Amino acid sequence: MSAFLPNANISGGTAALLETADGQSNLTTASPAGHGPGQTLPLPPLCTLCCCGLINRTLAVAFMVSLAFAIVVGNVITLTVFVQTRQSRTPQGYLKVSLAVADMMVGVVVVPFSVYTEVSLMVTSTPPIWYQSSTIAPAASSSSLVGPSGSWQPCMLIGPVFAGCTFVSISTIFLMTLERSVAILRPLHKDTLVTRKRTLFLILLSWSSSFLLALAPLVFSHNFTLEYNVCSRMCNYTPLLFGGQLPSDANILLLFPAFDFTLLGGTLAVNIVSFTSIRRYTRKRKLLSEGSLSDGGGRGCSHRPSFSDIKAAKTIGILTFAFTASFSPIAVFVLGNVVGYTWCNFSFFAFWILTGNSCCNVVIYSVRDHRFRKGVTLLFQREQSPPHSEKT
Repeated sequence: MSAFLPNANISGGTAALLETADGQSNLTTASPAGHGPGQTLPLPPLCTLCCCGLINRTLAVAFMVSLAFAIVVGNVITLTVFVQTRQSRTPQGYLKVSLAVADMMVGVVVVPFSVYTEVSLMVTSTPPIWYQSSTIAPAASSSSLVGPSGSWQPCMLIGPVFAGCTFVSISTIFLMTLERSVAILRPLHKDTLVTRKRTLFLILLSWSSSFLLALAPLVFSHNFTLEYNVCSRMCNYTPLLFGGQLPSDANILLLFPAFDFTLLGGTLAVNIVSFTSIRRYTRKRKLLSEGSLSDGGGRGCSHRPSFSDIKAAKTIGILTFAFTASFSPIAVFVLGNVVGYTWCNFSFFAFWILTGNSCCNVVIYSVRDHRFRKGVTLLFQREQSPPHSEKT
């Protein structure tokens, strides 16, 4: 998701040094002759913890490239297993595909753009037009989608894609939790309640609502833009200052953590109900095996959840925990921004921890889901097996 740092536009023929909470500074110069009012000049990159010096910047780029490769390869394997395995074409399988597509978009679109920007900063002395403090205030331009040179701002695409994919991920995990809870609590009604059409409709609703929310600061306000943030090294939302003050609707960005925490809270509540039922069933099964509890003539056996449903519920619980752990630093950072803190160095780790979650799901599937492991094994065996003509 995209948080914000203030974009200061200071006039009067002087330069201003804006101190941050980490002791970093953002130097914004006034508009000289030949530049429009409210326009700022591109600034040299700040010396932050991740990218101070050639060695640190090279290591940061290597990390970004490795992360993009891991995200793309892992999620391509997930999608391939789903397409080639008929057993995966279930409502839960469609939800896993939705999650994999959202994660893969981060690796294909968001991370490579950060790599491109960082390499550009290494080989050129002039920051690109989408770099922080290179944007135009609304008074100087009728459209917030263009930069100083009148060209299109790539961050206007990259930022909403990252925020939208984050929202899709958490909403999909919420839907997966609901689907497993139905299988645990109402196993006889699972096929009736959870159908393929309903699942596809909910996936479409998840994607549309998530990207609408990601675009909310641009759609419902003219006081925001997107720029490549010097701290997080990503495209983030930036409120435009007027007279050194934040706009009155700057709190609209609180919709982002509010949405995520609402779904995470709902997911946690559903998981608690599901795991309570699983624990009750496990205890009852233990008592039956010990002979201290009568089975009632076998009645009610068909109402018990299957072992695969129980294991899938536990896997989704692990997915929820992993996403919550990766999202929490971002939530803390956004709330800190709203009350006036910048936390420049912390923002880099917060955003890239969340990005790294996009390659965690395939690892969790590999450890917890035996069907996925079997599908991956069959996939690689099929690629390594010789053609039929060579066998004969």
